[in-house]
Amino acid sequence: MVIEKVLYRAQVKATAGRDTRAVSSDGVLDLIVTMPRDLGGTNGRGTNPEQLFAASYAACFLGMIRFVAVREGIALPTDTEVEANVGVGPTPRGFGIEVELRIALPGLPRAEADALVQKAHAVCAYSNATRGKVSLRLVLA
Repeated sequence: MVIEKVLYRAQVKATAGRDTRAVSSDGVLDLIVTMPRDLGGTNGRGTNPEQLFAASYAACFLGMIRFVAVREGIALPTDTEVEANVGVGPTPRGFGIEVELRIALPGLPRAEADALVQKAHAVCAYSNATRGKVSLRLVLA
């Protein structure tokens, strides 16, 4: 997939040391990144790549739900939520991830909510980047 025009570019540098530190070029993001205990880490104070991916995917998908809702004139419930659950494990080639997105659109009729979720999935950058490469379950709660 080729992007026609880059509208925004994020730059984050990860540096090694006792723990990994990830810092954005504008300084807004400044995180300590550690390995989860389940993967052999020491459970140090910090986030991990899987949490960062889950946060990014959930936020991106919620943004695309809003985008589609505005485009189609749908009044989005104020308590709309997207929760991402990201699992990591071995594959024949190394490691892979699986994702479950749990979407809550309280008060929206089921058929309208289903259509909105599918349209958001079609335009979401994370969905497009992982489509066919990552096991994804969309769960409308």
